[in-house]
Amino acid sequence: MNSPLLSLSTTTTTLSPPPPLHRPHHRRIHFHPFNVKASCSSSSSSPTTSFSNHRVVVTRERGKNGKLIKALAAHGINCLELPLIQHTHLPDLERLSALLSATTFDWIIITSPEAALVFLDAWKAAGSPSVKVAVVGAGTASIFDEAAVSCKKFIDIAFVPSKATGKVLASELPKHGDERCTVLYPASAKASHDIEDGLSKQGFQVLRLNTYTTETVQHVDHKIFEQALSASVIAVASPSAIRAWVNLVSGSDRWCGSVACIGETTASAAIRMGLRNVYYPSSPGLQGWVDSIIDALGVHKQVQKV
Repeated sequence: MNSPLLSLSTTTTTLSPPPPLHRPHHRRIHFHPFNVKASCSSSSSSPTTSFSNHRVVVTRERGKNGKLIKALAAHGINCLELPLIQHTHLPDLERLSALLSATTFDWIIITSPEAALVFLDAWKAAGSPSVKVAVVGAGTASIFDEAAVSCKKFIDIAFVPSKATGKVLASELPKHGDERCTVLYPASAKASHDIEDGLSKQGFQVLRLNTYTTETVQHVDHKIFEQALSASVIAVASPSAIRAWVNLVSGSDRWCGSVACIGETTASAAIRMGLRNVYYPSSPGLQGWVDSIIDALGVHKQVQKV
């Protein structure tokens, strides 16, 4: 049922009353052409909620969708795996290992789960030196939490910003007075320059290394894509995945589902590309992502009943 007004809503439909103070806030964004509204609420799925007739498309690189699929299965949600992106290491990765073994930095900044995985490989190759790390949010921190105990002894996760964005991290990263403070920032070649620009303005000395890049997969299985067009929700974890999906569906009017993003950065990219019904958690991470997917599915079910 189409609305004649544009609405931007940070409300998600509550499927059952949530327990107090335990659920993160979610933002739901509708993109239509005229007016804007905003509000906030939290939501959760109830044990009696059934999503058996709905499917979620998971789009991370092959082999990296397992945790999300398992978490959604616990809610009775079926998934369709359609990898849309792949990661490629860049020459700066070797430089990263060399720097870690020979140089000490005041801070090392990691801003995505993939950047964390790439960093850990280089860190081990460098001999596992002691490092102090700032991460952008809980999703990135979880990669270090899952590392071996021997790794945790030498990696100090010393800072997480109040909001999981590069700009906020750059504005809040601690700096001791006018002392020289060095930052190593290993990142995707496609990451924005918010981190190094923001830190440089505050007097940090920043070295950015583009250790990997994210590319669209060269081949998508046509049969799986045909099934994906009828899915209720597509789950995406990066602007690159959003871009790949938009390119795939640009010539089709058959897809009318929602987009559940891992965080605000990806959601903002989805909006810029003209997608509507975009959901994301206030705090990036697996549980927040799952809750946003459940929100999107709940609304999709209600629309089908209208």
